[in-house]
Amino acid sequence: MSESITPLESNCTEPAWTYRGYRLDGGNFTTAMVHLYRAEVTRANLWRSRLDTTTNWAVITTAAALTFSFSSAHNPHFVLLLVLLLVLSFLGIEARRYTYYALWYHRVRLMETDFFAAMVAPPFQPSADWGDALRDTLIHPAFPISGWEALGSRYRRIYVWLVTLLLISWWIKLSIHPEPVQGVLQIVQRAAVGPAISGAWVIGAVGVTYVALLAITLVTMQRQELRGAGVRTTKQARGPREPRVRRKPRLAVIITNDKEALAARLLQELGRGVTALDGVGMYTGDSRDVLLCAVTDVQVEHLETIIQEIDPLAFVVVVEASAVHGTGFRPFEPPS
Repeated sequence: MSESITPLESNCTEPAWTYRGYRLDGGNFTTAMVHLYRAEVTRANLWRSRLDTTTNWAVITTAAALTFSFSSAHNPHFVLLLVLLLVLSFLGIEARRYTYYALWYHRVRLMETDFFAAMVAPPFQPSADWGDALRDTLIHPAFPISGWEALGSRYRRIYVWLVTLLLISWWIKLSIHPEPVQGVLQIVQRAAVGPAISGAWVIGAVGVTYVALLAITLVTMQRQELRGAGVRTTKQARGPREPRVRRKPRLAVIITNDKEALAARLLQELGRGVTALDGVGMYTGDSRDVLLCAVTDVQVEHLETIIQEIDPLAFVVVVEASAVHGTGFRPFEPPS
């Protein structure tokens, strides 16, 4: 009697990767993934420390400006405005760094949740398309969030307090130095910067800037909430020296005469759900089996290969889906 081999046993003997005669088994593949994970964690920590560095610059600059402005009644008030512009420059730098940090963090979380977490709980298998998602972000790195979303996120979490402190301190400086004011009109007069720029223009420019920052914060926060609910809001920003690429869901409609074998291969190799429908050819009147399968764009080539091997005469239509919700098509939200 021949010994039967379960699918799990057969998979253990198959190489996970081959290249020019080299065969990489499951153990070596896991080791390679561990090294990749360590590298991505190191890179994410590096960009996280850069975020902290920019925040420290802003905090130290704000503290120095407040100390200088209130150390003497004759120190000019517009020093606080210059520091405000410098803090906003730090905000722009930090927002750009945050987009890079979100990219590396996305890869780390992808390996943690879809690969390593699957090792500790049944059925001990990675998520359906974690490999495709990881391959996509490695070959075509694209920022998971836009620059505006990064700007709004960093301002909401960190810089709103520094900007508000500077503006309150500026208003207090105008109110008490060189002597306490008698009314709001005197504050407006003191806000002037030299004889060329009146106080009304200065206060108006500061107010517009603050309102604009508040609007950016609210709009980007709403977009992040919508994305968290699975609603697509913005395209991903381009990564370093890479074209704008976004993983797109596809819907494959397959008309075949061998649905059982084809569906089994799609379920096993692509890890995607397959739905079978009954169809009728209107020209011949013969019954046809119709399979529906939602995949990502990087899986289309593999899907076509499977169809060609099982049923070369199958009729296949692959269309781009506007939105697909479910396992493997989830949104991404970066941390603070």
